[in-house]
Amino acid sequence: MIYVPSSALPNPSTYTEIGTFEVDGETFTVRRRDDDGSVHYDWISGPNPGYGFSSSGSGRESHEHHETAIRDFLASIDPTTGYL
Repeated sequence: MIYVPSSALPNPSTYTEIGTFEVDGETFTVRRRDDDGSVHYDWISGPNPGYGFSSSGSGRESHEHHETAIRDFLASIDPTTGYL
């Protein structure tokens, strides 16, 4: 898994929205990049605008897969800075 700020992502018109996920009180918008299938998680409720993470796509991930990926990301966040 690679963590990048969502502001570094390419043009959003090349994405298909998967949905909005609420995990452990935090909100993420999840999108799949159309050309390579990578999945991008935008941390909407986070303390740092535009921050989130991405992972390579392996097909149609389940709802549980997305929740686990988000929980893993949140577990790595420094509570003081809001960054990894």
